[in-house]
Amino acid sequence: MIGGGAWGTALAQVAARAGPVTLWAREAEVVEAINRDHANPLFLPGITLSPAIRATDILGDLRHSEALLVVAPAQHVRAVLAEAAIGATPLILCAKGIEAGSKLLVGEVAAQVAPRAPIAVLSGPTFAHEVAAGLPTAVTLACSDANLGAALAERLAGPALRPYLSSDVVGAEIGGAVKNVLAIACGVVEGAGLGQNARAALIARGFAEMTRFGLARGARAETLTGLSGLGDLVLTCSSTNSRNFSLGMGLGQGQSAQTLLAGKRSVAEGAFTAPVLQAAARDAGVEMPVVDAVCALLGGAPVGDVIEALLARPLREEHR
Repeated sequence: MIGGGAWGTALAQVAARAGPVTLWAREAEVVEAINRDHANPLFLPGITLSPAIRATDILGDLRHSEALLVVAPAQHVRAVLAEAAIGATPLILCAKGIEAGSKLLVGEVAAQVAPRAPIAVLSGPTFAHEVAAGLPTAVTLACSDANLGAALAERLAGPALRPYLSSDVVGAEIGGAVKNVLAIACGVVEGAGLGQNARAALIARGFAEMTRFGLARGARAETLTGLSGLGDLVLTCSSTNSRNFSLGMGLGQGQSAQTLLAGKRSVAEGAFTAPVLQAAARDAGVEMPVVDAVCALLGGAPVGDVIEALLARPLREEHR
């Protein structure tokens, strides 16, 4: 397991039901707490972890793993994989985002850094604390190699975690990346007190943007309507447990992005993905007005002005 945050720790808890797990974390206090107390109070408080989980701050300790779940933030995946010297070990990518500068999906980054490693993507509607607590959860496990995908799904599946297989790696990644940005927008609706009608409309129109962008990048429409697209979007657009939704709430209340993001240990990926997604959409000739609005808010534009501009756009047919 590469990454000792809430999601990495929760996935380690799931995987430990079937055998030993080695978890790498940068934070010495996380490594010590997991090994000594079977807990990660910094990122996943209140959960007693399996003694089958061993933590380390040495990436080399992962070299003999049967597979590596990569749960580092999207903007750090390239550096972490380069440092880890992956070789041909299968990678299950769990980060959701698009790399700044290159505009590459995490899977595309991994293919550059570790060209011999088979790649799968794990995505879907998942709050880490619920997964770690053993509450029912379903996810998409996308892999172009059907046999490898089935083996990985069998290893990760448990009484409460149900992976659904897909061969659409790009679609699974795009759903996870775009929904983070749209969750910020829904948080703004909540923070600004715009009502439930507005949030429902935003989810629907945001999903239309996700679909347009996904199809332009080679995703399949059915993937985007599944767990890793619409499913994840619904979850993160309707709960303050979502870091992106909470960031949006603060923006909707008039706080600055700089203030809201300062000093946070956990990453609101949507804040970093939004400008990259905006640029990638323009490159692909895809219109994404909700994403544009989020970028304006992150840049400091007044909430009222952004909402007014979004609502004043020319009328159009819904499915075009």
